[in-house]
Amino acid sequence: MFEFIAGFHPVTQAFLATLFTWAMTALGAGVVYVHRAPTRKMLDSMLGFAAGVMIAASYWSLLAPAIEMSEQQGWLPWLPPAVGFLAGGGFLRLVDRFMPHLHINFPLSRAEGVPTRLHRVTLLVLAITLHNIPEGLAVGVAFGAVGAGFDSASLPSAIALALGIGIQNFPEGLAVAVPLRREGISVHRSFMAGQLSGMVEIVAGVLGAATVVYVEPLLPFALAFAAGAMIFVVVEEVIPESQQGDNTDIATLGAMLGFTVMMVLDVALG
Repeated sequence: MFEFIAGFHPVTQAFLATLFTWAMTALGAGVVYVHRAPTRKMLDSMLGFAAGVMIAASYWSLLAPAIEMSEQQGWLPWLPPAVGFLAGGGFLRLVDRFMPHLHINFPLSRAEGVPTRLHRVTLLVLAITLHNIPEGLAVGVAFGAVGAGFDSASLPSAIALALGIGIQNFPEGLAVAVPLRREGISVHRSFMAGQLSGMVEIVAGVLGAATVVYVEPLLPFALAFAAGAMIFVVVEEVIPESQQGDNTDIATLGAMLGFTVMMVLDVALG
């Protein structure tokens, strides 16, 4: 498999990888076509799992390579990762501040961003879209780093990141589609809303790969930027959503399992 993917340009690799992560989102959303919907406990554990994957990916697949690349480029090893990490979190804070969205399991009165009359379904999709941006960016930058030829970036590691993001995208699609279905939205509309949120990853992935391939000095900053954006989303959105019900222990164990799975994927394949 590695040999097949290695034959493509890094931007094409990022496109194929994010196409996979979107497909996993769509697969999760497709659960609404099954009569038996998952319980709230299962949804919370899946959200916790997604948080664990994103935290592990932020370090093992993004920050650690950024530190090594900074040293190779002659920077202070900590400087580009620190600047990029804070810039990524700051960027997501701005997007979170202005883009209308509604977090899962919250009433419409708790919608964030600029005031709007958008429908609840649209606001939920925008919320998931918000945290799919850094996920797609992370995958794209990882493949771009491989194309740039840095020793600390490897194709297996980039593939491991795409696999990890794809795995945790399944509960994300599920977490959008199932609550909508429970509110009386049609099966088809619930599915479309769930899978639509993952499409932004394709755009972000291609842009991320293209940027670092053609502007190589930005690579350690870009890796850390994606990490900072993901950590912001995890702390501000994913973990709080998983802790809203009475399943805090299950959600926490899910996060630990997700972290372990992503760590094993990255170390074993990288």
